[in-house]
Amino acid sequence: MASRRRRLRGRTLTMLGLAAAGCAAAVAGCGASHRAVFTAPRSLTPQGRTQSRTASDPLSRRRVYLGRSVDGRRIYAVKVGDLDNEHSLLVVGDIHGNEPAGIPIANAVASSPPPRESLIIVIKNLNPDGVAAKTRQNADGVDLNRNFPWRWRPLGSRGDLQYSGPRPLSEPEARIAHSLILRTRPQVTIWFHQPLGLVDESGGSISVEHRFARLSGLPLRRLTRYPGSAAGWQNHRLPGTTAFVVELPGGTLSPTRVSRYAAAVRALSRS
Repeated sequence: MASRRRRLRGRTLTMLGLAAAGCAAAVAGCGASHRAVFTAPRSLTPQGRTQSRTASDPLSRRRVYLGRSVDGRRIYAVKVGDLDNEHSLLVVGDIHGNEPAGIPIANAVASSPPPRESLIIVIKNLNPDGVAAKTRQNADGVDLNRNFPWRWRPLGSRGDLQYSGPRPLSEPEARIAHSLILRTRPQVTIWFHQPLGLVDESGGSISVEHRFARLSGLPLRRLTRYPGSAAGWQNHRLPGTTAFVVELPGGTLSPTRVSRYAAAVRALSRS
């Protein structure tokens, strides 16, 4: 009986040895060009940077880190749609911290199904410090919409509602938007404000502004063009593109209005 156990144990060890050798040979046979490499899914990469493009799914959504506010809050853009499309629409949900109604619209646009024939770039909140403090200005007390290098001039002092800052682009938030616009050259840029409830003739294409007014149901009017404004700067610096202000109604927007304005943005991106 003991002899039989020894024979069985020997056969088992032999079989295990052959199996191990076979596995080693299989691994070696793969060659250096076929090494197993673990790659994290794109959706789990740092900062959720997104679903990659594939032949079967040419559309995508990409989150891009742009920089930090005065107080160190991160500012991102979300690109939605055809990432190879050179013609894009940029939407900025908030530049004045006490005018936050555009943020849910920007969120709705960023989370909507990617458009097949266009690219939308969304900055949900350009002034996170102002939103946190519920102030028009950023943490430096500067009105970011007076800090762009177009007809800039000194206005007010720190903390004044329209303080333009010590110089053009003195503020990191303004530099972030300025750099993104020069880099991507959006065909259309929409800046959401409150509380007048209208689309401003901001000096770009009147037909584009009129189309958005019709899509959104907001009247088209012409407001004062202030020095150092973001829309004024783009219209002057990048002729052939259009930047304009949308003054949303005051207060918190109903879900119906958020949906309508987000749909207007998507429709404009396709035109």
